[in-house]
Parts: sequence; C-alpha cells; structure tokens
Amino acid sequence: MPARSKVLSLPNTVKADLDARLVSGGFSDYEGLADWLEGQGFQISKSSLGRYGKAFEARLGALRLASEQAKAIVAEMGDDKGDMGEALTAVAQQKTFELLMDLEVDVGDVQYDKLVTAIAKLNATGVQQKKWRSEVLRKVEAAADEVDTMAQAGGLTDETAEAIRAKILGIAA
Repeated sequence: MPARSKVLSLPNTVKADLDARLVSGGFSDYEGLADWLEGQGFQISKSSLGRYGKAFEARLGALRLASEQAKAIVAEMGDDKGDMGEALTAVAQQKTFELLMDLEVDVGDVQYDKLVTAIAKLNATGVQQKKWRSEVLRKVEAAADEVDTMAQAGGLTDETAEAIRAKILGIAA
C-alpha cells in the first residue's frame, strides 16, 4: 500500500486554503504552492502536490459535469415528483462511497469522520424523501376518495366520478 499523502495530513484550515489556491490558480504553479506550504511550516514536494492536484482536479471536473447534467435534466424534464432529488441523492451516495474507497484514511481521521457524517445525512435525506412521497400519496388518495363521494352524491355518473378520481390520482403518480 502506498504511503499516505502528506497533503491529506495537513490541518483542515491549511488544506482548505491549499484547495482554494489550486482552484483559483487553475491547478498550476505547484512549485509556488510548495514554497507557500514551506512558509506555513510544511514540507511537501511539488510532485506530491502535483499528484494531489491532478486527482483533485479530476474529482472537481466530475462534480461539475454531474451538476451540469443534473441541471440540464431538470430543465428538460422538470421535477414534479421529486424523482430528481432521489436520483441525485443516490448518485451522491454512490460517489461518496467511491470517494471513501479511494481515500487512504485512518479510521480516526477527521476527514473520514466528515465523510461518514455526509453519508449518514444522505441516507437520512433518502428516507425523508420516501416518507414525504408516501405522505403526499396518502393525502392525494384521501382527497380523491372524498371527491369521488361528493361527485356521486351530487348526481354525477359513476364513470364521470371515476374519471375525476383518476385525474386526481394521475397528478400524484
């Protein structure tokens, strides 16, 4: 197993600043970044920074692409039923799991803890979305039953009442 990257061992504030500098600098000037880190008290080679930067840039690019695709899908198809949210949660769970598998972390690592917390929040979001959808469907079915009863009591034919009920339930389908 390869040695753990020194970049991943940086304190969170320094690593966050390094990440911001990588992005704002267009993932270049690794020598300047190595000098900056040395000034902060950390010895990390420009080649180590380059390896980290290459992987970070690839992840950032993948996230940007996924975000653009999600926006395009929502713009094209809409999101009336919350399907996009469920799909995005599933993709985020998958990507988070892949990231977890790619990282070389100790179980006590702060970044690992944050990732596990993110996974737990994603799972909770998925459960909440399913509960919300189930509750909405229950309310729509109750409203459809009530309208059906009212329509029949008002003298509408069974066929017309059923058509109204199907229309209401079609909204939630």
